[in-house]
Amino acid sequence: MANSTFTRTLNSETQSAAFARRVAARLSSGHTLLLEGPVGAGKTHFARSAIKSLLLDDEDVPSPTFTLVQTYDSTAGPIWHADLYRLTSDYEVEELGLMDAMEDAICLIEWPDRLGSLMPAEAAVLAFTPDPYDENKRSLTATWSGATWDAVFKGLAHD
Repeated sequence: MANSTFTRTLNSETQSAAFARRVAARLSSGHTLLLEGPVGAGKTHFARSAIKSLLLDDEDVPSPTFTLVQTYDSTAGPIWHADLYRLTSDYEVEELGLMDAMEDAICLIEWPDRLGSLMPAEAAVLAFTPDPYDENKRSLTATWSGATWDAVFKGLAHD
């Protein structure tokens, strides 16, 4: 199956958060978003905005940099937010329970390259590239395959 893709510019943190909320509103259990990009590219800001928009109760959404995984109850089911930066092996990913979570929860995974051989084929990738001249601006490229993701991203390329 061929990949689909689009790239859009997010001109501010406010615009990034609004886009994250629009994507989150279309997610359900079993959806995995792989968030790629260098440190400071906006991965955590996107994830935090998406998660907060779906929470049952208003709560803090910290970065999982040190805890590795944060879980939340949401209107769309359980959410797992993982930051795999500090992991060094597939075994550590398995120990987190992330493989099961990808089947039953919405998963937002930062530093997905650490998944190695456990990279899910059915996940969508959101690649963030910061603008070298404007710290609030970034380019976002979404890549996916399959009708499920077509429905999630339909109309979001230019809205």
